Amino acid sequence: MKINKKLKEYIEKNVFPEYDKNESGHGINHIKDVIKRSFEIVKENQLDVNMDMVYIIAAYHDIGHHIDSKTHEIISADIMSKDKNLSDFFSEEELRIIKEAIEDHRASAKDNPRSIYGRIVSSADRNNKVEDCLRRTYTYGKKLNPDATDDELFLRAYDVLQDKFGENGYAKFYFKDSQYEKFLKELRDLLKDKDKYISTQREYIEKLKKDKKL
Repeated sequence: MKINKKLKEYIEKNVFPEYDKNESGHGINHIKDVIKRSFEIVKENQLDVNMDMVYIIAAYHDIGHHIDSKTHEIISADIMSKDKNLSDFFSEEELRIIKEAIEDHRASAKDNPRSIYGRIVSSADRNNKVEDCLRRTYTYGKKLNPDATDDELFLRAYDVLQDKFGENGYAKFYFKDSQYEKFLKELRDLLKDKDKYISTQREYIEKLKKDKKL
């Protein structure tokens, strides 16, 4: 799906480098994945939307995560809204929708996103690979508590994933997505056995450390 070339160049040069400030679970690889997943959701559901808007929402949605993870969606939206260069690409109404969509993307939000754009990026921001869950819950837990042992981090990760993706989890999804459905089944099967989950995460994290990828 084609994106305005000048917009893409601007974001890659001026926005993407800011993600070096985030921990790896919310770094540039995650952002690029959310952009890719957003486009896939649009295509699979044949949604009639402005792809430049989808792109910019996904590109900005976690930019303020290093400032405060608990309110990062509000911070990220504020950072985007202060980027005056974006007025070269979007109208005031489009920028309002973009800002709201960034504010609304968080899985734990009580209310549903206010627009289709918020629903797209919120859906794309959900994990769709079990290994990504194993890594992100570990690295983020380590950031929150650098002194925690791996055993403590694995237990925390299990509780977090159960709360988010378990049978009664809070993570919402708004569109048909075959990749996500496959992932959710695999993760829920793993979460049924706590010891198996911890063993699986331990093995994966130890491999990442051995390969110097963590």
